[in-house]
Amino acid sequence: QVQLVESGGGSVQAGGSLRLSCAASGYTYSSNCMGWFRQAPGKEREGVAAIYTGGGSTYYADSVKGRFTISQDNAKNTVYLQMNSLKPEDTAMYYCAADSRPFCVLSWSAVNEYNYWGQGTQVTVSS
Repeated sequence: QVQLVESGGGSVQAGGSLRLSCAASGYTYSSNCMGWFRQAPGKEREGVAAIYTGGGSTYYADSVKGRFTISQDNAKNTVYLQMNSLKPEDTAMYYCAADSRPFCVLSWSAVNEYNYWGQGTQVTVSS
């Protein structure tokens, strides 16, 4: 059974940093697309970043480019999201997602492109 477990969320002041982790288990994909999404209250879930674990190609939403970095540790089956220069508008529940296909699609930020989801970790940024 595929399981994605996020950790690393918390409360920080604007300008601060957090690193989220997503530990994956229960599947044997050596190369697939892993994504980070977020959902603020009253808003739709949106794609933040994605990484193709087979080659390291990365993708970012315009709103986080230059501030967030997605990375991987295949030995640990873990994907990270380093978030710097956090803003109050980054406040949301952050979710990890896995796509079982061996590539990232152009529509990597679409919720329906992913098969598996974690339970989420809350990030709160105060001004």
